[in-house]
Amino acid sequence: MEAPLAERIRPQKLDDYVSQSHLVGPNGSLTQQIAKGIIPSLIFWGPPGTGKTTLSQIIAQESKRPFYILSAINSGVKDIREVIEKAKQSGGLFTAKNPILFIDEIHRFSKSQQDSLLAAVEKGWVTLIGATTENPSFEVIPALLSRCQVYVLNPFTKIDLETLLERAMKKDVLMSQKNIELKETEALLRLSGGDGRKLLNVFELVVNASLDDKIIITNDRVFEVVQQNTVLYDKTGEQHYDIVSAFIKSIRGSDPNGAVYWLARMIEGGEDVKFIARRMLILSSEDIGNANPTAFIMANNTFQAVATIGYPESRIILSQCAVYLATSPKSNASYLAIGTAQQLVKQTGDLPVPIHLRNAPTKLMKELGYGEEYKYAHDYTNNFAEQEFLPDTITKTPIYVPGNNSRENTIREFLKNRWKDKYGY
Repeated sequence: MEAPLAERIRPQKLDDYVSQSHLVGPNGSLTQQIAKGIIPSLIFWGPPGTGKTTLSQIIAQESKRPFYILSAINSGVKDIREVIEKAKQSGGLFTAKNPILFIDEIHRFSKSQQDSLLAAVEKGWVTLIGATTENPSFEVIPALLSRCQVYVLNPFTKIDLETLLERAMKKDVLMSQKNIELKETEALLRLSGGDGRKLLNVFELVVNASLDDKIIITNDRVFEVVQQNTVLYDKTGEQHYDIVSAFIKSIRGSDPNGAVYWLARMIEGGEDVKFIARRMLILSSEDIGNANPTAFIMANNTFQAVATIGYPESRIILSQCAVYLATSPKSNASYLAIGTAQQLVKQTGDLPVPIHLRNAPTKLMKELGYGEEYKYAHDYTNNFAEQEFLPDTITKTPIYVPGNNSRENTIREFLKNRWKDKYGY
């Protein structure tokens, strides 16, 4: 069976490797280490199709080391131990030629599976190279992570992707025999999403779909063959958090365009509608708060509505709410207030409740004066009586500071009229 194009033109040496110049370019952080053959245990972290496996194989080849490969998808502790035993026989401690053990998708290993690697890495039986699309800080156990250098691989740039296409047409044994005119590349580049393997897969699909002697590749032809780009969205992975972060930051930044775009990315990826609505509900309080209290009501109603309706109709409700929140005045004053209060509690400890604010359910407590000097606000003009509501040692400490917006400016004036200069309003 014929290997895919991406496999057929996989680089075999560093000079042919495309992209990641910050790692393997003339001044790359790995360049000198590879040249000297002194390779630390490391983890390559980056999106799919950015050359993690290829770079690992090149490192092993250029440093002339035995190369063992495991996939975390179908390997267990038994497989790891077997490979480590083989590695111990072919290399060892204090040798520059200790074998390289490459583990693809290392984030899929359980804690016990990762634990089984520790001794081999620590004692130098193997040099570990792990590849992951997920944040190693979350997915790799601290003990293993501390023994590895983490290197980030970036999505391929437009120039990188165009270089791959040119190489495929000129150097691949099958593509070089075809009469291909690459008239337009925008669709190919867009569909790739910076994934080199995906670019080559789509390119090969389009080429093989043509029966003409001369194959002319245009944007329309690419979309005609591919039909629809499969949205890359892992609901449990790193991109999940990146996209919802972009969504929230777009709303916070008052940009409904960004908000609805990232909302669409989540919807197309099949994200749980309640998750999206829940995040907007939190934002309505954290980032809008009393600048527009209706935002919280809107978000809460959205949460209830989409939980009942589900897809596809709930997309309309989510969009309406996202636009409303994005175009609403913003304030994080309440959010900052509770943070300030919690920090104050941690710093000052269990300060005693002022005696006039204490509850007095027993005769003894009443005799001790609990609640005696408390002023019931409704008995006074404008339902207000000036008294102290904070412990004595932190009196006059401002905790809630109104934001600078129409609604909270009104609140500021209200507080200033009540408390004069006590809190600096």
